Amino acid sequence: MQSEQIRDLAVEALVDGKGQDIETLDVRGMTDITDFMIVVTGTSNRHVKALADRLLEALREHDSRPLGVEGLEDGEWVLIDYADVVVHVMHQKAREFYDLESLWNSDLRDAVVAQREGRGD
Repeated sequence: MQSEQIRDLAVEALVDGKGQDIETLDVRGMTDITDFMIVVTGTSNRHVKALADRLLEALREHDSRPLGVEGLEDGEWVLIDYADVVVHVMHQKAREFYDLESLWNSDLRDAVVAQREGRGD
């Protein structure tokens, strides 16, 4: 399955599960590890777990299995790794504290592109 298809199915499952502030980050060209990162907020630990379970089930129905799942027991921050798509299902406090979106912003993209092009700005 293409990374765009996994991304779209994941977002659909998170929307259906009432995930909040769903952010899809296109990190192609910034890292070789993955193509997309999805960050979503759950309103409670139970909601975080339910969102992660919903996403896992939705993708399982399309014969897509994650390489790994971490944090499902605690429900504070669940990381689901589909190789080309990495999903972070986070409780609001964890999301505010780690602020992943700011780590993968346009300034980083520009710096990585410059480095890869040999400019080293």
